[in-house]
Amino acid sequence: MRTTRSILTLLLSGALVFTAACSNNGGESQAPAKEGEAAAVAADPNAPGWKADTSPITFDWYLNFSWFPNKWGVDPTSQYITKKTGVNLNFIVPAGNENEKLNTMIASGKLPDFITLGWYEDNVKKMIEGGLVLPLNKLAEQYDPYFVKVADPAKVSWYTQPDGSVYGYPNASSSPKDYQKFGDKQTSNQTFVVRKDMYEALGRPDMRTPEGFVNALKAAKEKFPEVNGQPLIPLGLHEFGDTGNYSLEGFLQNFLAIPMEKDGKLYDRYTDSEYLKWLKTLRKANEMGLLAKDIFIDKRPQMEEKISQGRYFAMMYQRTDFAAQQNAIYAKDPNSVYIAVDGPANAKGDPPTLAGPAISGWTVTLISKDVKDKARAIRFLTYLLSEEGQKDMYLGEKGVTYDTIDGKDQFKPEVLELLNKDRSAFDKKYGASHTFWMLMDTNMNLQWAPPAVEPAKQLEDWTKGKTRGFSQFDQINPTGTSEEGIAQGKITQAFGKTLPKLLLAKSDAEFDQLFEKFLKDRQSAGYDKVKAYQQKKYDENVKKLEQFMK
Repeated sequence: MRTTRSILTLLLSGALVFTAACSNNGGESQAPAKEGEAAAVAADPNAPGWKADTSPITFDWYLNFSWFPNKWGVDPTSQYITKKTGVNLNFIVPAGNENEKLNTMIASGKLPDFITLGWYEDNVKKMIEGGLVLPLNKLAEQYDPYFVKVADPAKVSWYTQPDGSVYGYPNASSSPKDYQKFGDKQTSNQTFVVRKDMYEALGRPDMRTPEGFVNALKAAKEKFPEVNGQPLIPLGLHEFGDTGNYSLEGFLQNFLAIPMEKDGKLYDRYTDSEYLKWLKTLRKANEMGLLAKDIFIDKRPQMEEKISQGRYFAMMYQRTDFAAQQNAIYAKDPNSVYIAVDGPANAKGDPPTLAGPAISGWTVTLISKDVKDKARAIRFLTYLLSEEGQKDMYLGEKGVTYDTIDGKDQFKPEVLELLNKDRSAFDKKYGASHTFWMLMDTNMNLQWAPPAVEPAKQLEDWTKGKTRGFSQFDQINPTGTSEEGIAQGKITQAFGKTLPKLLLAKSDAEFDQLFEKFLKDRQSAGYDKVKAYQQKKYDENVKKLEQFMK
């Protein structure tokens, strides 16, 4: 599942991450006296290790998200954390293609101190297998056993590698016990949205059926050909990439409530008749001139600009990814915001089964073998995972961004007002509410989170009751240089090339030919091996999760 990928600008309302660059002092910069001090601290597993040394240090932190816009140290929250812990962060963010930047760094054999990327990225395995990142459990054992106190055992177990070590820790992760505890509050990021004023002007059409869907796009284009002098874009989607399009894969399949397994055997959702019927519906929409060329080429920055201009009629898009634009629209004209409505559905009209937070989370954070100070790095990571660190990252500094009001620690009124009005301005002015989301715990944060307000509330509420946990299906795809990993890479690349062609096909017959070719290419790439690998991993996951429920 690629939940978050964009994520997600933020599962709870926003946020981003810090990063760090390589230094030439080869691993440990601590003098022997400090090493002794580290060992002494290790003797007390009940005390946070970061308190032993708060001298100034700057870590380079690489974030594999080109859209991440924030800098550490310009807002009071990050300044407060640096003053308290001594740790300053220098974020490194790729200017263009994320994978090219990270692949270049991996090939060089030198990495920044911390690295944060989506858990689903092939490069996670490459870095672990290449010996480029350090085992967190061993760092903790040596320098900060308090890590064991604050790390979730289920998440540690989930990310433990065959060698018995854990190299990455997730953000926005929910274990089975989290689901038991917070189940009724769990929401999904997956929404189908329409521009409220246009949708209502069209008589709130039913868009659950292929006919209703296409008719609504057509009616919107006819009634609203332009938005402020620019052409209306009837349908918006996540960006097309080398391996496909999130909106048109797991996202659409979840809206159609296509099962992920049947009787314990993984189900091939890509060949499901409902799924193919809806892809053909989109092909038909394109033939009718209802899919703008923009959607095949635009990246997230271009899409954000067009969302803020209100140029999309409908979007199959993650709600938190356009929260900042939505707030800006709402401030100008509450009637022109995007609202969640029932979108594509299967022939029975079943409600969607939307992806909620899973144990894998959204991103993982790793510590490089080149880290300039091992002790300080693991202690800072432990601090960020602890309730103290989570509260600092979420609420900021008492008296500055939050106070105890009516017996509860919560944002000051003027801080909350900006958070609800302009997320980007809030991030820059205050840096709280997980502006820096690298290790945010979206369940722990619920104790401080203010209640959702419009325009976010409607989107969030719409997903409640439709949200499911799909942890057992996470991390079942082979990665890396194994035979199955190479086959999986070829298959995803083949689908990435085929998907836009399917939508651009001149007829259903051409669509069928293209899809048949993809299935043949998939088979010759080694699909049977991939399938066997996925089934084995899925079976292991089911057993693992049962163990966490005990």
